Amino acid sequence: MDAVRVALLREVLAGTEWIAATRRFAGSLRTAVAPHGGGLLLVGSAGYEPWHLAAHLDDEAAWSGLPELSPTLIRHRVPAGAPPHLAVGPGRLAAAGRGATLLVVTPERPDAGLLERVHDARRNGATVLALDSGDRDLHTLAHDALTAAPPPPPGPAGTPGTLGAPGTSNFPAASDSPDAPGLDLETVQHLVSAAAGENSRPGPRRHRFRDRLTRLAEGLAAPPPPRW
Repeated sequence: MDAVRVALLREVLAGTEWIAATRRFAGSLRTAVAPHGGGLLLVGSAGYEPWHLAAHLDDEAAWSGLPELSPTLIRHRVPAGAPPHLAVGPGRLAAAGRGATLLVVTPERPDAGLLERVHDARRNGATVLALDSGDRDLHTLAHDALTAAPPPPPGPAGTPGTLGAPGTSNFPAASDSPDAPGLDLETVQHLVSAAAGENSRPGPRRHRFRDRLTRLAEGLAAPPPPRW
């Protein structure tokens, strides 16, 4: 999702609590990964790898001049021959200590092994953030959390279920869950990553996203360069 689509999404959600909630959570992320920190570790569950969020945060790090937003993706299963930046296994979590930030992103209930690693990382001094469907055990470990709508359950005869409101999963939500129409985890990730790249200072922050859209529009409207 590019900047224009994120802007349109924000217009659609204007008047709901999602904009404030995702910006608040993104502010927690920016604060946690301050330049003096120990890096951002991004991990999903055994059945879900947050590839898109890793890519978007990497883009936002470049756009905003905040390299600390560029994450290290932790993979539960590393295939043979994977390049170094995609070959970081769960053992890396054991080294997550004071100054590190661990962002857990998953629509699924985390298994006991992941929860144990998250617990160890927090005990060693890491800041833990959670973006999920509202798992109480994970949120107990998190310093801050944001709940997205759970995946729709399969309906009769394999038909898709209905997407519910945030926090209406089978397990109780224990986080910031806006009282607004449900947004799936992928959409919430787009909003959080875009907000994370915004300037954290009160003045310029209001304009940075708009400035990016202006530059994009100007580039599209500019006449082609002259031929020599």
